[in-house]
Amino acid sequence: MDRNDALGAFSALSQATRLDVFRLLIKAGEGGMSAGDISDTLGVRQNTMSTNLGVLARSGLIRSEREGRSIRYFADMNGMRGLLAFLMEECCGGRPDLCQPVINEIACAC
Repeated sequence: MDRNDALGAFSALSQATRLDVFRLLIKAGEGGMSAGDISDTLGVRQNTMSTNLGVLARSGLIRSEREGRSIRYFADMNGMRGLLAFLMEECCGGRPDLCQPVINEIACAC
């Protein structure tokens, strides 16, 4: 991920609803969620949610799959990995042991 991609991702996450959507989709895992379920869970109107989902998709943080007449959304783990890698690039001035607590904190325990 380059600087401009990272700025796009941070811009997408800088709005409360989009941050909530992204965190919800991370929690949903591989099953993802339909747009309607996301809207219902977060109490956001569907047309507003559609706009926010589009912003997140263009940023590379979520992806979608069509299921008949509905669309299911997923956290794009490659996008998230890219953003985290960008942040941790050249971490700790050549002392990776200083970064290990951060890596342990964000690692999935599943």
